[in-house]
Amino acid sequence: MPEEPPRHKTTPDQRAPADASAASGAGLAARYSRQILFDRIGEEGQRALCSSRVTLIGCGALGTVIAETLVRAGVGFIRICDRDFIERDNLQRQVLFDEDDIAAGRPKAEAAALRLGRINPDVVVEPRVIDVNPTNIERLAEGAALLLDGTDNFETRFLINDLAVKTHRPWIYGAVIGATGLCMTVLPNDTPCLRCVFEEAPPPEMNPTCDTAGVIGPAVNVVASLQAVEAIKLLTGRRDEINRHLVNVDVWSGRIVNLSVQSAYDDGNCPCCKRGEFEFLDGNRAGSATTLCGRNAVQVNAPGARVIDLPAIAAKLEPIASGPVMHNRFMLRAEIETYQLTLFPDGRAIIKGTSDADTARSVYAKYIGA
Repeated sequence: MPEEPPRHKTTPDQRAPADASAASGAGLAARYSRQILFDRIGEEGQRALCSSRVTLIGCGALGTVIAETLVRAGVGFIRICDRDFIERDNLQRQVLFDEDDIAAGRPKAEAAALRLGRINPDVVVEPRVIDVNPTNIERLAEGAALLLDGTDNFETRFLINDLAVKTHRPWIYGAVIGATGLCMTVLPNDTPCLRCVFEEAPPPEMNPTCDTAGVIGPAVNVVASLQAVEAIKLLTGRRDEINRHLVNVDVWSGRIVNLSVQSAYDDGNCPCCKRGEFEFLDGNRAGSATTLCGRNAVQVNAPGARVIDLPAIAAKLEPIASGPVMHNRFMLRAEIETYQLTLFPDGRAIIKGTSDADTARSVYAKYIGA
């Protein structure tokens, strides 16, 4: 898919972290004085943050909090990768978005970048409206010292895990449902990776979603903040102070438990980090349709590389849609029968109104094309 370039006054190539005002003594003191006063960061740590590059995959509940926290902290470059658009029920917990973003039809990555640019213009934010998959994750992670998990499904998390282990790069896992959440920092070849702890995704009956259990904002904020502080430790060179446990949080009861999982790495035979089998990165475990958490929706990926003419598709759908067909350069949205179709320029579509992959593929073929 042709990727949208950042639409900000600076780009990664234009930014000169070594002599930019943000990295100067005066610039640091003006914006980050309270953070510099914290002795575990200091001025040296702040300079390290300002020159750091990270890739955040997923910009929903966890991702928006992580992104805002790190941008306010001064992380120099953050690439935000997200495939989705904003819906009204996101606003309860996805802190970078508002009603104006919904009205404008902005995808999450683009809306987040616009908001973050107003929060801290010294940080380069690169939005990527894209489905992260085995064909592009290496390119999207290029140059990043750290990978951050803002996703909502195990398939993408296992993909991140494969890349992190293969490239010996740290990443930080997070998950939230209801009032509970998990957080774990993965240091490849040192701590357990995600597949050491969860060799396979839990079966559906053991894996509640936002749709069945709900989710509250405070749980999101706590878990994302735990992820962000671990990121700050890594980016400021405090690797020896990383929490090496699986953190289990229940904000409703106020319980936080650090679970020791090191033996899963020391004594286990993990297919990823011990046997070097990168099934998700190799594409052997990737699906062509993905059921989206808590959405009664399925994402359908078009076969092969293609670029969709959104105005032409809009003209085709106008006569049969139940209301106006909305489209801009980012996406097209139409209501047809009992389904809501959201189509992206790379041919990817989210079909809302079903959780059945076969039904979603049929709707795609019928209205968009095989």
